[in-house]
Amino acid sequence: MTKTLTNTFGEIPALMHATEHKRILDNLAMAVFLVDENLCVKYLNPAAEEVVGTGRRHAVDKPITDFIQDAEGKLIKNIQTCMQTGHPMTQREVEMKRFNNSVLTIDCAITPMLAKDEQTICMLEVTQVDRMVRISREEHLLSETQATQNMLRGLAHEIKNPLGGLRGAAQLLAGELNDGNLTEYTDVIINEADRLRKLVDRMFGPNITPVKKPLNVHNVLEHIRHLALAETPTGVKFNVDYDPSIPEIHADRDLLVQAILNIVRNAVRAVITNDAAPGEVTLKTRVLRQYTIGDVMHRLVIEVSVTDNGIGIKEELKPQIFFPMVSGSESGSGLGLPISQNLVNLHDGLIEFDSTVGHTEFRVLLPLNSESNFKVNK
Repeated sequence: MTKTLTNTFGEIPALMHATEHKRILDNLAMAVFLVDENLCVKYLNPAAEEVVGTGRRHAVDKPITDFIQDAEGKLIKNIQTCMQTGHPMTQREVEMKRFNNSVLTIDCAITPMLAKDEQTICMLEVTQVDRMVRISREEHLLSETQATQNMLRGLAHEIKNPLGGLRGAAQLLAGELNDGNLTEYTDVIINEADRLRKLVDRMFGPNITPVKKPLNVHNVLEHIRHLALAETPTGVKFNVDYDPSIPEIHADRDLLVQAILNIVRNAVRAVITNDAAPGEVTLKTRVLRQYTIGDVMHRLVIEVSVTDNGIGIKEELKPQIFFPMVSGSESGSGLGLPISQNLVNLHDGLIEFDSTVGHTEFRVLLPLNSESNFKVNK
């Protein structure tokens, strides 16, 4: 049965801009579209903008086929069928190709509506199936990170206590020795105990609370890029692709610099060891709307990506890449990525990655603010 609207079709967009209705729709995790009999988009909420990959101004009054197409055309046919019959329909696990050639797997509920002027429209409620898979993956990654940090803190406590005893004993022994040649050995003990203590501190990351202040993420990235350029051999090209519309974020500058610098250094190391192509590292920023990190929906998330064309990460290392002492490089300590993940977690963010030979991308996801954030039910 076709639902009847109290408004004329032309009044629907005005209704959606009413404060209360707009606030509800803007905070829905589900993507909502309204399309007319010509399959033109008449309204889409922010979650729908994320699905199609473009803003409302560029989508309204354009055919929905300009933005989403399923491989076999069943989704479009089902919308047309719902228009004709007036019966709702649900289509599951549709492989949807977007205009930028990326592919999403979605479930789509199609509900026909009859406007006051007898014109039929359809409401499309789109849920990203792969999004729910990503939420589960991120929850698992966050729980693994937390478990690793707890394990390392316990291990650090057990190691640092005897190290303190060894250092103290070496200092007492040095005070009793009159032979300068012998104190060289106690100095070695003291220095090595200090080195191991610092190493243990680095392994489980700083046990501190970030001092968050407003900062421009692009200033941070430019600082990191100049640091990396200063220590990078000639022949490695750094590219930037920044979104200038990104507002200031609240973050601890020093911690953020350290987190992203570790990733950039890994990218440089990867391209140096790749003889197949000239080395390139790209820094890119984007804003993601209605985006989940773990099981928390954030209205706005900043994505900072570091991409390289290096040798990639071996398949057997990918599940453990954020574990301490795991490194794909002989010269790597295996501490950079775990520390980076912990520093980003302190900002309620997360680091994800995809890697193949010739293309590795690490994405640092940082909530822009804590407003309108809520947990997502899977």
